[in-house]
This record gives sequence, C-alpha cells and structure tokens, in this order.
Amino acid sequence: MLNDYIIIDSKLNKPMYQQIYMSIREAIENGSLKKGSKLPSIRKLSADRGISKTTVTGAYDQLCVEGYIVSYPQRGYFVAADFDKLPKSIEIVDSDTLRTRYYDYDFSGKSIDENIIDLAEWKKNIKDIINRNYLLTSYGDVQGEKALRSALQRYALGVRSVNAQEGNIVVGAGTQAILYLLCSLIGFGKKVAMEQAGFVQAEMIFESFNYDIRYFECDAYGVTINSLEELSPDVILINPNYSGTRGSNMPVTRRLEIIEWARRNNALILEDDYNGELRYSTRPIPCVQHYDVNNTVYIGSFSKVLLPSVRISYMVLPEQLLIKYNSVKRYMNQTASKTEQLALAKYISNGKIDVHLRRARRVYLEKSKALISAVEKHISEARYRFNETSLYLTLKLPSTIDMPKTEEALARHSVRLMRYNINENTLALSFSGIAQEKLDEGVRIISEVLKAQS
Repeated sequence: MLNDYIIIDSKLNKPMYQQIYMSIREAIENGSLKKGSKLPSIRKLSADRGISKTTVTGAYDQLCVEGYIVSYPQRGYFVAADFDKLPKSIEIVDSDTLRTRYYDYDFSGKSIDENIIDLAEWKKNIKDIINRNYLLTSYGDVQGEKALRSALQRYALGVRSVNAQEGNIVVGAGTQAILYLLCSLIGFGKKVAMEQAGFVQAEMIFESFNYDIRYFECDAYGVTINSLEELSPDVILINPNYSGTRGSNMPVTRRLEIIEWARRNNALILEDDYNGELRYSTRPIPCVQHYDVNNTVYIGSFSKVLLPSVRISYMVLPEQLLIKYNSVKRYMNQTASKTEQLALAKYISNGKIDVHLRRARRVYLEKSKALISAVEKHISEARYRFNETSLYLTLKLPSTIDMPKTEEALARHSVRLMRYNINENTLALSFSGIAQEKLDEGVRIISEVLKAQS
C-alpha cells in the first residue's frame, strides 16, 4: 500500500506531524479508511517519507487520544472510529420550502392583529435597553429580572387579582418552559387530571416526567367534583376562562368547590390563565389563585396579550413550592431574554400595557362578533362553541366530512385553519391575526369547501 492519502508538503507553514494527523483523520472521516484498517507502522512511514519517527509518533499519539485510531502492542495501529453510519452528504433543501407560506385567510391563530400593538413604542423600549451597555454585559436574574417581577406583581394584581409578592414570581421563556420547571419542583410520577385535548403541549411535558395523565369529566360549569373524587389526582390543571361543555367562564362557586376539594385531598391546582386579561364581552372574574394562595400555582403568558415573538411567561408559586425553588435555583439558568424582560418591565410600568389591553379588548370584541355573524350566515347548520379569551371558535361538523381532505382543499383556496383534533371532525377558527374585513369572505370559502365535501 502506497499510503498516498498521507500528504506531506515541506513548503507548507504547518508542522509535519499535523499534516500526517489531518491526512489520516480526513481519510477516516470520509470513509476511505474503514474501521479495523491497519495503518503503516511508525518505522515504515518514517522510512518511506524520509521523516523522523518522532514526527510520525506525534501524529499517531494525537489520533489515539481523540479515538480515531487505537494501538495494540506487537500488532500496530488500527482505525477505531466508524464514520460509515453517518450520512455522507447533507440533503439540500430547496430554499422555497423554507419560506413561510402566506395565506389570504389565516385562521390559524399564529399571529395577532397589527392594529393592537404599538410596535413603535415596543421598539423604543427595546432600543432603550440595548443602549444601556451595563445591562447587557451581565447575566440576568435566574428567577427573572427584579424590575419585571416587580412590574408583574402590580400588573397581575390589577388585571387578574393575583395575590403575589415579587419573590413568589418566577419568569421563563414561554409556558412550556415554566411547566418544565414547575414539574421538576413537583416531582416525578404524579397523577394529573386535566381536560381532554385541553393543552397538548402540557401533556407532552407531563409524559416526560412520567405523570399518569387522566381526563376529568365536565358539565356546563367545568370539571365536576365527582370526577375529581373518582380520579383522585395529585395535580389538577384547569383553564377557568374556557371550561366545561360550553367553553365558558368557570363560575366562582365551582372555583371554590375545586379549591376546597384540593385542600381536603392535598392536591395542587395549576391554573393556566391563558389570556385571562383579554376577556372583553364580560368583566373578568378574579383568578382561582386569588381565593387560594396556598395550594394554587398561577401561570400567565404574554404571547397573545403582547406579541407571539416575545416568549415571556411567569408563574406565582405558593410557599411550599417556593421553598423548593429557592433551594435549587442557584443551579438553574434563566431562559427568557434579559433584554425583552427589561423592555416588558418598562412597557408595563409606563402604563403602555393598559392602553394596549383596552385597544385589544375593543378590537377582539368587534372581530368576534364579525366571525360569529359570518358563521351563522354561511354555515348555519354547524354547531359552534365560542372561546372568548383564546380568541377562536370551534365548529362541530358532520361525521361525513373528511377533515384531512377539507384542510387540503382549504389550503388550495389560501385558507389556513388552527391545528385541532381532526379525528373528532372539529374545525377551529381563530380571529386573532386575520383582518376583520377578511372574515366574512374566509368563512364563505370554508362553507363552499364543506358543501363540496358533503
């Protein structure tokens, strides 16, 4: 074997042992040298190339250290790494497939209405933080920036009646990040009760912590106490703003019943107050945590309230979990951007969030009425359920409708739907991002496609 793959050039400004090392390494990585192949001995390679044995030994020693080759006494050096199982090339993806497709009628809920957010004000707050070098050159507070937690304490009390101290608030990059942290505090192997198809992302997190997931039964007012008695969960996940068979606001009487059951049975309540401050057709009821600071974890988010791109959520821990958190937080890192946290703190503190919420409630009230009117006009035969705070409604369709085909047909008409449980023939339409003037025509197209599928 001539070993021509070992390229040595005395004119290169690189040590010869490095040239030998790189030649052999590249031959192994590109598959030219297979696992088990024998390399030339130090003596032979030295003699063939007219270089010192020390130079060859230096290259071989480095390859051995990195695991590319192995030395067997009295036998020599052999290739140890196996790169055959790796893909030999990277699949090239057409750049067109990486672009986000534009839909004329986007009911997916992946965006918010541009008429709500004052982007110029938000950008000004971001720019102000960026210009303060001393804020950007240090790590953030693992629990969340103090300025933000202080602002959140006042904000959550004002809009949702949350009972919290600054020290009880923990900030994270989105609700999923918050839930991961929360489950690590609660512990593995718990039994959790939740509404079926209520929060798929939460189910994935619970499964990763080996939780026994059970689905509670609901009546018109939300989870029933009889169902909790039957399931006997350690943890209860509820969204009191959208509960029960009607998808309505859970009345205070049911909230108090759940709190009492959890207290008697030593169960923890997780209150997912998703968009609780966006209630616009009726006045908001105080959150469950308002009545139970000892046994309820309150979870809030700004993804739809402010901007989907601002991944900031927070939770308010009861004392029992706060003690656990304080004992381990020195081992953790903050997941939310320090810059965005401080910008949000300023946005709240200067009163811009209050203006924002008033505008959002007005816009979403008008759009919800327009969507309901369009559905009743064009799809009058369908039963619908309206979810106020989550900014969408669901349509129950006949079993004869093929939902996958319906979605494909709608996509050809530039209509995009929310991801929902297609196995139940339920169609979900969000009005959060679509322009109000497009609602009627979008629903009309949906009606025509459904008629064609019947």
